[in-house]
Amino acid sequence: MKNKIIKYISIAFIAASINACDFLEVDPIGQTTIPVLFSDVEGIRAALPGTYALYYSYYSSDFLKYPEVAGNMLHLSSVSESGDMIKQYNFTSAPGDETEAVGYIWRYIFEALANTNNIIEYQPALVKNFPAQETELNRIMAEALFLRALGHFDLCRVYAQPYNYTDDATHVGIPIVLKTPGADTNLPRKTVKEVYEQIIKDLESSLQYFEGTSPREDYYASPDAVYGLLSRVYLYMENWDKAIEFSSKVIDKLPLSLGNDYLKMYNELEPGVENIFRLNGTLRSSSLATFYAPVSPLAIPADTLISLFQNQNDIRLQLLTKENNSPVCKKYYITADVSEENKHYDPFVLRGSEMYLNRAEAYLHKNKLDEAAADVKTIIARGLQVDVTEITLDETYDQLVKTIENERTKELCFEGHQFFDITRRKQDLIRSANTNSSVKQIQYPSDFFVLPIPQKEMDTNPSMEQNPSYN
Repeated sequence: MKNKIIKYISIAFIAASINACDFLEVDPIGQTTIPVLFSDVEGIRAALPGTYALYYSYYSSDFLKYPEVAGNMLHLSSVSESGDMIKQYNFTSAPGDETEAVGYIWRYIFEALANTNNIIEYQPALVKNFPAQETELNRIMAEALFLRALGHFDLCRVYAQPYNYTDDATHVGIPIVLKTPGADTNLPRKTVKEVYEQIIKDLESSLQYFEGTSPREDYYASPDAVYGLLSRVYLYMENWDKAIEFSSKVIDKLPLSLGNDYLKMYNELEPGVENIFRLNGTLRSSSLATFYAPVSPLAIPADTLISLFQNQNDIRLQLLTKENNSPVCKKYYITADVSEENKHYDPFVLRGSEMYLNRAEAYLHKNKLDEAAADVKTIIARGLQVDVTEITLDETYDQLVKTIENERTKELCFEGHQFFDITRRKQDLIRSANTNSSVKQIQYPSDFFVLPIPQKEMDTNPSMEQNPSYN
């Protein structure tokens, strides 16, 4: 079999059983058994949690590390050539880095998309053959369409310039994969505009399939997850009206986590009331926990981040507490009294705080300064554990720009946003003077604001186009 996208888009399925929120991985099933797997409802029902597990695999590893180490709010404790994420930290990634972030992110996301596409492909026949199960099958389709949109969005953020890089978004994006390709299929890259159009199409279809279905537990896609992702997608597109619309749909339904409940959603194995969509960590990966470990961490919050906290009573500082006179990230540190095998390392994909920040930014660009200020005050008040009426701000446009950016950085740090926020805002990357990276500053735009396409993909897929400066 040719070593191209199909190599990464594994045709193997991870069938799984589910107990509460657990995703239990079992042996892969070969291509020839896929039709057998999807010959009844039990098969597609088992395939879905296995597919979630694949999304967890890339979120729990390099995908969430990359936008932090490439950003300006983190130091690596070691800059040895063999260090974790060092090439992304120093912007020395190369197409041949198959066993590092360049290859892993590409491979894992395409494997997740392949499994998702199989669910989407076989679901209509199952509805026809098992009409009594149509409601459940529609919910499965809705979740799969959400996941497919998420995978394309994430892949595009890593390997393509942001949506607003060109005026019409016609710059090169990623392949759009709606069906697992065969061995001789050469998929070209589509424009970023085409990729985003497909993302929105999948999300709108997902909402239609969710109609009439019952909500599930905290670790599954839902209509709120669709609204949340649409909020983010439209923010990246600078479609401010739509970003406001879909942020509001979530804000109107979900409360924010307050006080100790805010800390517990990170440290105590609780999903959190503001959770929109997070991935279940009982797959046992502790990559993020090791990367940000309180003792001997590989990644350390930079002084550029800590200096943003002017008020030491901010509850968010408790997740950036000092160990051995150095700040550490405790967003992936479990303090619950459970055995090691029962610990969850559950990365957030979407949560309510982001919706306030998305909407504040969109209101700002609509010149609705009062509304923008109200949203960012809500986030500040929650951090300081005071009533929102106690928060006063300079509500001039320029100052609100700075305040919203700072609050977004403080609130979403180490959750996979920082570098993507810098590039979509068309900002220069400016790191602190004491960074130990060889890169102190990169002006926008830059070819190095995206990762290269893996070399194996380039070697075996003549339709694939490499990113500039990596040839």
